[in-house]
Amino acid sequence: MAPRVFLFLVLLSFSAVSMLSVVFADEEQDPGLVMNYYKETCPQAEEVIREQVKLLYKRHKNTAFSWLRNIFHDCAVQRCDASLLLDSTRRSLSEKETDRSFGLRNFRYIETIKEAVERECPGVVSCADILVLSARDGIVSLGGPHIALKTGRRDGRRSRAEVLEQYLPDHNESISSVLDKFGAMGIDTPGVVALLGAHSVGRTHCVKLVHRLYPEVDPVINPDHVPHMLKKCPDSIPDPKAVQYVRNDRGTPMVLDNNYYRNILDNKGLLIVDHQLATDKRTKPYVKKMAKSQEYFFKEFSRAITLLSENNPLTGTKGEIRKQCSVANKMHHEEEP
Repeated sequence: MAPRVFLFLVLLSFSAVSMLSVVFADEEQDPGLVMNYYKETCPQAEEVIREQVKLLYKRHKNTAFSWLRNIFHDCAVQRCDASLLLDSTRRSLSEKETDRSFGLRNFRYIETIKEAVERECPGVVSCADILVLSARDGIVSLGGPHIALKTGRRDGRRSRAEVLEQYLPDHNESISSVLDKFGAMGIDTPGVVALLGAHSVGRTHCVKLVHRLYPEVDPVINPDHVPHMLKKCPDSIPDPKAVQYVRNDRGTPMVLDNNYYRNILDNKGLLIVDHQLATDKRTKPYVKKMAKSQEYFFKEFSRAITLLSENNPLTGTKGEIRKQCSVANKMHHEEEP
């Protein structure tokens, strides 16, 4: 073999090895989402979050509903990056201050959890992971299933209020639109039906309901349910600052269970999407199946929450680890994609 050819082959193989080394180094640097991501850097992280969620639930039962809503409102808008938690700045409106975030609250208690984690290991655990893990533990507080979720998310630096409507499914949209938006995240029809089972707990503010009661009562609502709704929402234009609401499930309002599906099959769903879920030919079979089997509901709910929690996260060196969940860090070297 000619010396030049030999030299060329040696250089080529060296180049290939170097490229492989870069690929493996990148993979090592960014393992993506994994189970127990903090086992080396902050072994107590998940336990600290779990204990804080339990303590807060004892003091303020409604925090569990907030943690569950947070995962929908954060992860559905492009990615799970805790953009929901950011405060407004002079340049941009925060997601949590838009009309679509009406009724979301308890953000200050996310800071309580973050502070507890920071005391254990400063600058290690992201607000995005805290948001997802508090949702997981909040679900357990409400009697729902324990869902093993991966960690390793990093925090985004900006709010996404301007694209919120484009991504976040709305209770007044057609069921087709809701299925499409969740479908874009990889969540199929039974997964969507299970996720809406979150309406089994918490409450719906009268602001979201009055169009079904005034000027005329929506004829599809079960007549036995109407007097209660009218009593709870006596004004056609309710004061948004007043705490006027109807419990989503009067039977077991504090328990995440399959009672929701029995209610909506009985035309007792509060929101348009609840009614459509129980009547649309694509979703009704799954509603009936979940009404019969809580085990099936929990299985599909766990699968869908997992998919939602893994929607397009920032990992590796992307994003940052916020010091405080409501504000992006002042110094940074790399913008998120």
